[in-house]
Amino acid sequence: MNTSSFNNHLIVLFLIGIVSSFVGTLAGGGGLITLPAMMLTGIPIQTSIATNKFSSGIAAFSSVFYLIHRKQLSKKTIIRNLFVAFMGGIGGAIFTAHVSEKAMNKIALILLFFALIVTLKNKKWTKSIQVEQNKSSDTVWHSLVLFFIAAYDGGFGPGSSTFCILYYMRKQHTYFKAVQLTRVLIFGSCAGGFIVYYQTGFLQWSYAVAMALGSIIGSQIGLLVLPKVPLKIAKSLLITIICLLITQMLYKII
Repeated sequence: MNTSSFNNHLIVLFLIGIVSSFVGTLAGGGGLITLPAMMLTGIPIQTSIATNKFSSGIAAFSSVFYLIHRKQLSKKTIIRNLFVAFMGGIGGAIFTAHVSEKAMNKIALILLFFALIVTLKNKKWTKSIQVEQNKSSDTVWHSLVLFFIAAYDGGFGPGSSTFCILYYMRKQHTYFKAVQLTRVLIFGSCAGGFIVYYQTGFLQWSYAVAMALGSIIGSQIGLLVLPKVPLKIAKSLLITIICLLITQMLYKII
């Protein structure tokens, strides 16, 4: 690859990072844009996955830093969620090393259909939460659900942010708070998964850094826009992303 072509690759990856991270922050599904776009530029699938994990993790880290700086989440909540997600990310990456991509696509398809039904049936999208309704969050079951979502993200990924947003909303969190908590989980799962993928040697740092810079910008824009997103639009965006993910999974399976 000549210098001009290489530089064009970096610019394209930077732009891909902005768009995918912005969409992924608000509704999940950033992988819908990232992986196909990277493969279309000629980047091998293994390198694409490793690069995506790195850039997604860095973008999520910038989100967590933003939330800490603005004091929108307590450090205790962040640390607890990060630990569970980090362990899940490592476990998921190790597990998927022994499972075929087609099998993971089938699992994702089932989960996405379930997520679509839950989203369509959920009519309690509120702007406020009652603290007493969230006491059940500190349970083993809650940690297990987050662990499995993080494991799915660390090892595979499509729809993981969407699953997480929906789960937190089922726990009576607002859409706004659900997105914030999801960014914490994604940082932990990507960090755990990246450690495993890094050992494969597929990571190309120039690609990873270019996409990570774009992802940071996209993530920050997403968090700034988040409070201004009407709930009706947020729900429509989630449903659209889920339907696109289902279509992508069906295409891969068939």
